[in-house]
Amino acid sequence: MSSNLPNLLPLLQELSTQLEGTLQLDALTKTLYATDASVYREIPLAVAFPKSEADIQKLILFASKNGTSLIPRTAGTSLSGQCVGNGIVVDVSKHFTKILELNVAERWVRVQPGVVRDELNRYLKPHGLFFSPITSTANRAMIGGMVGNNSSGTTSIVYGVTRDKVISLDTILSDGNLVKFEDLSKDEFEQKTKLQSLEGDIYRKVAEELGDEEARQEIHAQFPKKSIHRRNTGYAVDELLKADVFDGDEKFNFCKLLSGSEGTLAFTTEIKISLDPLPEPIEIVVAAHFETIHQSMVSAQTAMKHPATAVELMDKIILDCTKESIEYSKNRYFVEGDPEAILMVEFRGQTLEEAMAKGKALVDDLIATGLGYAYPIIEPAMVSTAWALRSAGLGLLANIPGDAKAVACIEDTAVDIEDLANYIDEVDEMMAGFKQKPVHYAHAGAGEIHLRPILDLKKSEDVEEFYQISKASAELVKKYQGSLSGEHGDGRVRAAFIPLMVGEKNYQLFRRIKFSWDPQNIFNPGKIVDAAPMNKFLRYEPDMETPTHDTLMDFSNVGGILRLAEKCNGSGDCRKLPGSGGTMCPSYMATRNEKDTTRGRANTLREFLTMDNKENAFNHPEIKEAMDLCLSCKGCTAECPSNVDMSSMKAEFLYQYQKANGIPLRSRAFAYINELNELGSKTGGLANFMLSNSLTGGMVKSILGVAPKRNLPEISKVSLRKWYKKNYDALPAAAKQIKSIYFFVDEFTNHNDTEIGIKAISLLKKLGYDVKIVDHEESGRSALSKGLLPKAKKHAEANVAIFSKIIDGNTPLIGLEPSAILSFRDEYPRIVKKELTEAAKKLKFHVKLIDEFLAQEIAAGNIKADSFTTNSKKIKLHGHCHQKALSSMTWTQKLLSLPTNYSVETIPSGCCGMAGSFGYEAEHYEVSQQVGELVLFPAVRNADSETVIAAPGTSCRHQIADGTGRKAKHPVEILWEALNEV
Repeated sequence: MSSNLPNLLPLLQELSTQLEGTLQLDALTKTLYATDASVYREIPLAVAFPKSEADIQKLILFASKNGTSLIPRTAGTSLSGQCVGNGIVVDVSKHFTKILELNVAERWVRVQPGVVRDELNRYLKPHGLFFSPITSTANRAMIGGMVGNNSSGTTSIVYGVTRDKVISLDTILSDGNLVKFEDLSKDEFEQKTKLQSLEGDIYRKVAEELGDEEARQEIHAQFPKKSIHRRNTGYAVDELLKADVFDGDEKFNFCKLLSGSEGTLAFTTEIKISLDPLPEPIEIVVAAHFETIHQSMVSAQTAMKHPATAVELMDKIILDCTKESIEYSKNRYFVEGDPEAILMVEFRGQTLEEAMAKGKALVDDLIATGLGYAYPIIEPAMVSTAWALRSAGLGLLANIPGDAKAVACIEDTAVDIEDLANYIDEVDEMMAGFKQKPVHYAHAGAGEIHLRPILDLKKSEDVEEFYQISKASAELVKKYQGSLSGEHGDGRVRAAFIPLMVGEKNYQLFRRIKFSWDPQNIFNPGKIVDAAPMNKFLRYEPDMETPTHDTLMDFSNVGGILRLAEKCNGSGDCRKLPGSGGTMCPSYMATRNEKDTTRGRANTLREFLTMDNKENAFNHPEIKEAMDLCLSCKGCTAECPSNVDMSSMKAEFLYQYQKANGIPLRSRAFAYINELNELGSKTGGLANFMLSNSLTGGMVKSILGVAPKRNLPEISKVSLRKWYKKNYDALPAAAKQIKSIYFFVDEFTNHNDTEIGIKAISLLKKLGYDVKIVDHEESGRSALSKGLLPKAKKHAEANVAIFSKIIDGNTPLIGLEPSAILSFRDEYPRIVKKELTEAAKKLKFHVKLIDEFLAQEIAAGNIKADSFTTNSKKIKLHGHCHQKALSSMTWTQKLLSLPTNYSVETIPSGCCGMAGSFGYEAEHYEVSQQVGELVLFPAVRNADSETVIAAPGTSCRHQIADGTGRKAKHPVEILWEALNEV
């Protein structure tokens, strides 16, 4: 189905005025919704964000009258292209997010489709219940999408799939009428067939079609083996046959059909699902290591004879990808040697002893049968990190260098567990015929291994191979009576092979069912039935040369800035909500807008840098709008499994965009803040008076576009450099000097946080460190954040030239402000001239946050608790984004815990919301406050007055002060105050 936008534009504009929600017609929004986590791309007609059932009814009526279609969407993490189409994308993730009713006694909950699975389970946990299907995307996957896809996840071998949990669905049919589907007795079913409406039509049609004995026999003969519980190929008519109105003894419920129907039959507005009691509390994982994939497959059969709650696979390709990931390399601690595969088998118990006994029984069984070579058992405290490694598999595959990637096309096949080893052997043999060694990972215990070929879909020959491999895979699955889709659905990638999988008669049955529900084909057309060829409408035009772009920053390690954006595969890790922890993406957490995700920004860059024909490819207001609320927190640098570094891309974009559009006055002012502070420091207290009083300060804020409610940072009476030169030699020193260090005087500490710098230097000297300060440039952080890259480059090159000659492993460079000192690690190697690149790369290993340095010296025994007070103190710690992304908050926790009776609680906050100058800017003030209110502000307000609030970042401390009225301290201030005999 296609629509002509110019003809429909006036009608769409009129429709937008009739909705409670919104209808977006702009190029940016349509670009954001042109893709999902699949390989497909198609620009939609419009994007709707309905607020009510009435809105959805109006959209259905519009589609019916005007020959267009509706594509339902929640988080957009579909791997099969279910959310891609040329009609109106209907995103319910923004407004349909309510948990409506919970019945603890009967163990069910009623929700709207936009409720996130993990958010629901956090709500249910105090009641001892949970929704059991768990996908790797559970921190952003929504219940509506899970029903549409019949999601399964790691624990399906115990709890079943989403279809098994759906009790009832409130839907809107294609005629606009609201209909509830639920269990029906035979008499109730019969009454439904007598209705003179579309609802009656669909009941009459299913009674007619499945009432035919020959049709039922054809379904039994052609469908996957009944022992395979993951079956998402086509429509689940086999599930309907279990009803007592046909062959079975269950009540009839159309929810069985709607689950896994991919939004092609009706539009769901409410979902009632059954819940399970929380699993046994103690969880351990046996990580069995294997030298061959075959061994791991045989071992999966062995594992399934034990009381495992999950049996998951990771192969060497995925494990190798984790080595280069900042975040996930930390989670490889249990990997021994270089295994071809690791089988992760979860066991639970009421006690650790009970869980361990189950795990050891499996290990004994594997050893007895000669399967595997190492069997580390991961205990409860570390289990979450091990599963994080497994869950990151999809995103990590985007880190394979070059344009060839692990492509989702044959990754969803499921076979009987007894057939698994032989089936995978044949798959590998088949793939070898294509000169492929596929990626293997995921649900071994369920007979479903996610297999992926490595293909470059920018090349026509690989696009053809994409089809040929998929077809060969389908034929092999049919041989084993498996399911072509176990959990990801048919969508665009598998729908064309459904006739092969279930036979032509059953496929025609599917078509008749589809059009009995949706006569005008308005609901997600081209999915399951009447699909376009699976190698059409791809993200890239075959054989189109990837454009190159001259950039000031060096992106050559990933093949240029466009390829860095292309690393985003759409898995949507950036759509997680605050309760999931982590930093990425703070603006999305506040606004819930797709454009404010790393994925949204990457899609925008990819679209406009690929399709552009302007002289300056970056000169697009759409990119500027997408980048506007990026706080450059660097959360994506570590937390995005694909390591999509949006902070660097934003800095480069601003530089390129400003070449065509000029540099705003405010950006210049913030980028030159060090020079302005230097000037202000020479006026005594006049500058502070001018900035703080309501008249002149208000004028400054108005001219620069600073939020009126913000307090501008004061300039210190004396700079840290001047204080050091005058006072350092007279400071108290330890009896024995441990080592010399160099101290980086960043621009913020030098002029605004001088007192903190004084305490830091005094602390270091008192603890036995000779602190040296040399003449050096500012960090360039402010210039980087505002896109003034030539200025940042000048500072970086000067600093690298100075410090590379004097810094080494024995004499490190120490810094206070995370955003400044960590520039040495992050941006400097990318921004300096080529002659200094190697020096910058070597230098970054000897540059440390003061938190890191002190914690490491504590671990080395050079700093001891007896130098500090034994008084009690409670501390709540908020971490700086850059520290969390490029270092770790563990260092800060360790140094603050050094005084014997100090207790440290880390606030599970992401970004504070200030993000350098972002929170000062008038148009960003509201979002800045929203980000702060997500976790940080409530945690600070709830702390009693005796609790000390700690925050390493200068921006964070100002945000806490403005947002809560509480003064936060730098960790070194707290440690300085804890010194004995200060």
